[in-house]
Amino acid sequence: MTVFRLHPDVAAAFPDTLVALVTATGLRGREPWPETAAALDDLERQVADGAWLPADESDPRIEAWHTVYRSFGTNPRRIRPSVDALGRRVAKKGTLPRINPAVDAYNAVSLRHGLPAGAFDLRHVAGDIDIRYADGSEEFTPLGEPDTLENPKPGEVVYADTAGVLTRHWNHRDAHRTRVTEDSTRVTFVLETPHAARDGHLVEAAATALRGLLLPHAEDAAVRHLGPAHPEAGV
Repeated sequence: MTVFRLHPDVAAAFPDTLVALVTATGLRGREPWPETAAALDDLERQVADGAWLPADESDPRIEAWHTVYRSFGTNPRRIRPSVDALGRRVAKKGTLPRINPAVDAYNAVSLRHGLPAGAFDLRHVAGDIDIRYADGSEEFTPLGEPDTLENPKPGEVVYADTAGVLTRHWNHRDAHRTRVTEDSTRVTFVLETPHAARDGHLVEAAATALRGLLLPHAEDAAVRHLGPAHPEAGV
């Protein structure tokens, strides 16, 4: 079992945080996922028709994360929350990236609900995972850059296990080590808001939608939650 923890200092600074952890076991990433493909196609069709546009920085959901980033010294217009960057890409190009079915599924859900999302292949996680402030000594290798080594800024919010940092700037970018591939079989997907009083229902809807995309291609998909009142969850 891997335990996710919200550090007390982070919980105190962001007391309305809600994190949904959707953990899929027995994932089959090499078979067709028609429901996910259809979800991506539908989003692209709506953008092309002008029927829908992704949330941008004027949207309260994105604005809330910009405020969070600024609180720990990150400029959110240079280093954007993942959902913000993804939405800007889709608005500009009209297409969503196709990575692999599991990643495509959480991208579709993230964009549809205006929430940051990420994922960790639990086979490559060392120990438990904490959402905490970095001290600056930790190491991070960005997704897609296996030969790059970075150190988070002291005071930056990160996901970290005992071997290093798994995300920088809370939810800007995931690590290469725990990336999700077609061969990942046990994965925890993360959906987040710093404003649960307003957007908690979106987190719940997104977790349900993601679970629905995962279940046809997994043995099980279970949802757990983290927040200041429940700062620890095993998956």
